[in-house]
Amino acid sequence: MVGIRRKARELALQVLYQMEITGDPSPAGPDIFWGHFPSRPGARDFAQRLIAGTVEHRREIDGLLEKAVEHWKLGRLSKVDLIILRLATYELLFCPDIPMNVSIDEAIEVGNRYGSDDSPAFINGVLDQVAHANGLKEAGKIKESERPEP
Repeated sequence: MVGIRRKARELALQVLYQMEITGDPSPAGPDIFWGHFPSRPGARDFAQRLIAGTVEHRREIDGLLEKAVEHWKLGRLSKVDLIILRLATYELLFCPDIPMNVSIDEAIEVGNRYGSDDSPAFINGVLDQVAHANGLKEAGKIKESERPEP
């Protein structure tokens, strides 16, 4: 069974995909989605947090992703991969309550389910670059402040 947070990430991906395809970033987009696809309250609440944060910080997130995807333009990426990267980058930078490794692992799993065969490795590589560039990860190790309590 898929956990509530994984389900929320999948719902956030679907809502953001709808917004990307329709070109409608208004708050009505998620409301329309929820009207057609009801979900458990815990999953919906976390999804709403991810959606709102990703939309609010999209410019900053896209700037970081452009640096991390060397030799690629964001417009050339698969929309699914791009949205997964945006969601995970939002988590990495703006959700200190979520451990870095959890954000990356969850993005890889969602990419495995919704992306292409190449998505998981691509997502992992890009998010690793984002984490390094933002001082979240040094030389392949989690910073001491990012380690979960034993």
